[in-house]
Amino acid sequence: MVPQSDEDKAKGVEVWGNIYKVLSHPRCVNCHVEDDRPRWSGKQYGKTQLHGMYVHATATRVGMPGQQMCSTCHAKTNSDVPHGPPGAEVWALAPPEMVWWGKSSDELCAIVKDPAKTGGRDITAFADHIGHDPLVAWGWEPGIGREPAPFSADETVAMLEQWLALGLPCPE
Repeated sequence: MVPQSDEDKAKGVEVWGNIYKVLSHPRCVNCHVEDDRPRWSGKQYGKTQLHGMYVHATATRVGMPGQQMCSTCHAKTNSDVPHGPPGAEVWALAPPEMVWWGKSSDELCAIVKDPAKTGGRDITAFADHIGHDPLVAWGWEPGIGREPAPFSADETVAMLEQWLALGLPCPE
C-alpha cells in the first residue's frame, strides 16, 4: 500500500513512531529475541542482561522440556512480590520469525508489515493480536516494580488502524 500524499506519509511515519515506542519497549522486546534466551532490560535492571537462572526456551519457545519450563516460575498471574516472576495465561518467547530485539525503527516497521514475520498476520490481524492476546496484555500490567509499555493496548490498536489507513509508511 502506498501513501496517498506526502501529508499522509508524514502523518503515518509520526504514528509509526508511537507504535515503535510500544513495540521496542522492554515489555515487548525482552521476549522477541533471536536466540532462546529472554532478556531482562528496562530501567529497573540498570543494564540489559540475559534472563537469570540460565533460562533457555529451546525450539519449543516455552522452556526446556523435562527440565525448566517458562511456567516453572511464570504463573498465570503476576507475583505480588516486587521483582517476582511476572505472569500471564501462557508464558513463552515469541516465535523465532518475530525477532524485534535490537531492531531499528525502519527495520521493525518492515518486519511488522510482513505477515511471514508476524505469525501470518496482516496489520488488521496484528492489531487484533495486540488487543486480545493475554501475554501481550501483560505488557501494560507488568506487576510491581516494572514499567508498563507506553500508551495502552486500545491506543496501540487504534494507532495501528490509523497507520494502516495512512498507507503503512516506514521511516527512511
